[in-house]
Amino acid sequence: MKTLYIVRHAKSSWKHDVDDHKRPLKGRGERDGKLVSKAVSTTTEPPQKIISSDAIRALTTAHFFKEALKIDDVHFEINHDLYDFSGQNVMRIIKSLPDTMDIAMIVGHNHALTSVVNMLGNRYIDNVPTCGFVMLQFDENSWNAITTGKTIKTIFPRDLK
Repeated sequence: MKTLYIVRHAKSSWKHDVDDHKRPLKGRGERDGKLVSKAVSTTTEPPQKIISSDAIRALTTAHFFKEALKIDDVHFEINHDLYDFSGQNVMRIIKSLPDTMDIAMIVGHNHALTSVVNMLGNRYIDNVPTCGFVMLQFDENSWNAITTGKTIKTIFPRDLK
């Protein structure tokens, strides 16, 4: 069985005159990142690896989960290809995960992540909100073989406030 955690980056700030890749989180994003990562850490098994987009807003969000889930640096990966808005790169990365890994977390961006959770899950989610967490499970032994699995759990900031 394979388990995939999908996390959309927390709310970012538009008030800084920086390239999109360098946009930081706003205060609400930092609060939501801490809130959701803590809730995830108390209700789910830690992933064997966290893979994050290298965009500042995603990477900062991923670090909240890394800390809450007590993930060592060796199991934390930054991948520029997750700076993806269509979902094609996200799917390629998921399908190429090593089969020795049973639980993985991807931290990235919309619209890619909403597309991926709807393609791979069995419950339609209109929009994965900022700092939204979705848990999917697949009755497969190979990441490359996954198709439609089960949407097991969602944790969205609004559910915790």
